[in-house]
Amino acid sequence: MINLSILVEASAQDYPADVAVIFNDRTLTYAELNAAANMFANALTKMGIGKGDKVAVMIPNLPYFPIAYFGILKTGATVVPFNVLFTAREVAYHLQDSDAVALIGFAMFAEPAVDGFNQIDTCRHLVVGSADPNQPFSHNSENVYDFNQFLGLGGSPVFDTVQTSSNDPAVILYTSGTTGSPKGAQLTHSNMVMNAKGCADLLDIKHGDIALATLPLFHSFGQTVIMNASFLAGATISLLPRFTPDAALGIMQRDDVTVFAGVPTMYWALYSYPGAEEQFDIQKISDNLHTAVSGGSSMPVELMRNFEERFTVPILEGYGLSETSPVASFNVRRKPRKPGSIGAPIWGVQMALVDDNDNIIPSPTAADEFSEIGEIVIRGHNVMKGYYKKDESTAEVMSNNWFHTGDLAKVDHEGYYFIVDRKKELILRGGFNVYPREVEEYLMTHPKISLVAVKGVPDDKWGEEVKAYVVLNQGESATADEISDYAKEGLAAYKYPRYIEFRSELPMTATGKILKRALVEED
Repeated sequence: MINLSILVEASAQDYPADVAVIFNDRTLTYAELNAAANMFANALTKMGIGKGDKVAVMIPNLPYFPIAYFGILKTGATVVPFNVLFTAREVAYHLQDSDAVALIGFAMFAEPAVDGFNQIDTCRHLVVGSADPNQPFSHNSENVYDFNQFLGLGGSPVFDTVQTSSNDPAVILYTSGTTGSPKGAQLTHSNMVMNAKGCADLLDIKHGDIALATLPLFHSFGQTVIMNASFLAGATISLLPRFTPDAALGIMQRDDVTVFAGVPTMYWALYSYPGAEEQFDIQKISDNLHTAVSGGSSMPVELMRNFEERFTVPILEGYGLSETSPVASFNVRRKPRKPGSIGAPIWGVQMALVDDNDNIIPSPTAADEFSEIGEIVIRGHNVMKGYYKKDESTAEVMSNNWFHTGDLAKVDHEGYYFIVDRKKELILRGGFNVYPREVEEYLMTHPKISLVAVKGVPDDKWGEEVKAYVVLNQGESATADEISDYAKEGLAAYKYPRYIEFRSELPMTATGKILKRALVEED
């Protein structure tokens, strides 16, 4: 029996007076964080929420997030993190699909949360954290509570944590392939605990460390690699809800940050921030940092070299997916790093390459530079239990006990993997996953659009940007701004296409499938 909430409970026992969370001038010790999570768990229990239930969390990097996250876990319920940029349509879809009985949100994003909540009868409770604790959130809808008032309903800071099986789902993280709607990857208590332990070891996070938490905690990267790994180690996280280079550098200097994790665009912003040397003590920041981690998309070698030269800290790249908790492979300190590589499998995880017939591709010998290119498959303690309520989708990615990632790679004779392409048409925009099929399906609801294809195009700032190729219905006319405004109404800010190109037709294969490769070749 194990419950993911043990990460906080054990550190509260070992380091009760030590700071767990920093947010601006506010701090929470481990004892205070654990007590607040207990109060939240008591309040949920009074609402009849417990083991087997699903509770959605739509909160940015604020103290509300870990309080709600671990409070939910303590009841035996499952946490379902939502992106705070979801529109009302997306909130409603995810509430319905996950069977969430409650939604925990934040005032700044309350409008889509409330609108989505009101569309789903089975979601019975909405709890909203206010921007100012002295001004509670109020709304005329029924079953809507202010976060701090909800804590008060819980009353007691003592709670007897519900014992869960290691194979019970702790978290459902929503992801998607290039076909169909977003799917919820069920990650068990064992999945999450093991990945947090692995990350703490790989990043050398220890008691006394301070990690900057600017990667969204609702995303698997920030949630496991920073929050959970830090809490397991008894370290401190300093919360930054919205990344800007000046804010990040300011917190690094103020809080003596020792661990930083980010996507390549964040490293680019930190390195290229004008006047950084005049505004901040870069020497102090560099002296404190002992670990920097990159993921989400490939780190350009030149950027890695430039950042490491200025901040004198090695950048360690890793790889994973929501379905793998997320970390599957990593570059480690004890072995030479290979720029451009996603490293080797972490402890307890196996990776291999398979061909189109699902046959394992042999590893290269020392005389060969690389293996043949194949699809990465993964098995181990980090692989999800399956997609929630989607057995067919689970069966599609699980074959011969291997999880099929859809990513194409090659491996060298020392076991380092190198991504060469994405079998899936996933777009990685600034570290966020954008799934073309979801964007296409929404744009197809526009009354003037006949056909649409969405692809990622290279972008210096975001790595990839979203582009839509649009064919209008005969006799119709539209502007790019008109289509863009429509996309903004139903898609999160990171999903809607920044580039829109009108075409009279789209290239097709002989079987009638859109040939997206030809679209790029024609640009």
